[in-house]
Amino acid sequence: MTRDPAIEQSRTMPRLRGRAASFNPTTRFDPFVLEPDPAELEPHELRNVPTRFYIDTSKSILARNESPDVGFTYSLNAYRGCEHGCIYCYARPSHEYLGWSAGLDFETKILVKRTAPELLSKALSAPSWEPQPVALSGNTDPYQPVERRLRLSRGCLEVFLRHRNPVVIITKNGLVRRDVDLLTELAGFNLVRVMVSITTLNPELVSVMEPRTSRPADRLRTVETLASAGIPVGVMVAPVIPGLTDHEMPNIIRAAADRGARKAGYVLLRLPGAVKPLFIHWLETELPYHARKVLERLREMRGGRLTDSRFGRRMRGTGIWADTIAHLFRTACTEAGFNEPWPPLSTKAFRRFAAQPGLFE
Repeated sequence: MTRDPAIEQSRTMPRLRGRAASFNPTTRFDPFVLEPDPAELEPHELRNVPTRFYIDTSKSILARNESPDVGFTYSLNAYRGCEHGCIYCYARPSHEYLGWSAGLDFETKILVKRTAPELLSKALSAPSWEPQPVALSGNTDPYQPVERRLRLSRGCLEVFLRHRNPVVIITKNGLVRRDVDLLTELAGFNLVRVMVSITTLNPELVSVMEPRTSRPADRLRTVETLASAGIPVGVMVAPVIPGLTDHEMPNIIRAAADRGARKAGYVLLRLPGAVKPLFIHWLETELPYHARKVLERLREMRGGRLTDSRFGRRMRGTGIWADTIAHLFRTACTEAGFNEPWPPLSTKAFRRFAAQPGLFE
């Protein structure tokens, strides 16, 4: 079997504290690559890689989605790159368009759109805007750690509330509880849903697979807090990693339902582009006894490959194992009482404002 050069490169790299990725794979756009020699790295370089933040001067904020597999047309990302550092993150290759890597760069070099709330207000005020749900965020997590300080996602929620435009939040960070006041107001107009992503209930696995996210108990507490406040909340079992976390699906759904979740969804692990060598290196390093089972099971669900980008298949897979996971999910949802679809979010209260409000507006 032909070996992937990026995977061979990764096998020489040490594990870094607090990071899931331990190297920067070659990007698809770079003709040359600098490979550090682990023997020449200083001890502090092996322990800590600092996170650096950069100003993003984008002039627009809403991204349009053309994929039929995704349940929204527009999304908003106030941050590019993500401190959470989830090793499996499908958004990692997007960093290559910035001239950076999908590996360590993705979780240590974060672009910040400081004017995100202002750009959102401008977009919702445009005469061409048709009120509809916007996903916050769809690519990187809107509540990654830097949000605690910069409050850009909160600022965007204030804009959604002012315009009465619906928003759907997807996060795996308990920081979303900070904004329960705004979420409660949005829920009063049927303008919001929150999906809390839970990959596993095993905190030790989370610590190496999703090193800077909230731990499972905190995510379940988030579900309970939001539900108690009357905010529609569900759980995303994502990604489902066959041979590693798929068996946890019923327990995750049951635990979320017990805390007030009203809906569930799942997505099969995807390994696009540079995510593949990163994930394989992580798997062979952190969970060597699981590696063969996970990769073989994934190939069985992807037609002999580790990834399948075709619409209709990339989120669910095919074959007997994909059918088994789908059946497991449906059964768990039935037992949890997740049989009814959520009613659509409302656009009836939408308000359009001029870019510069008048004196009496």
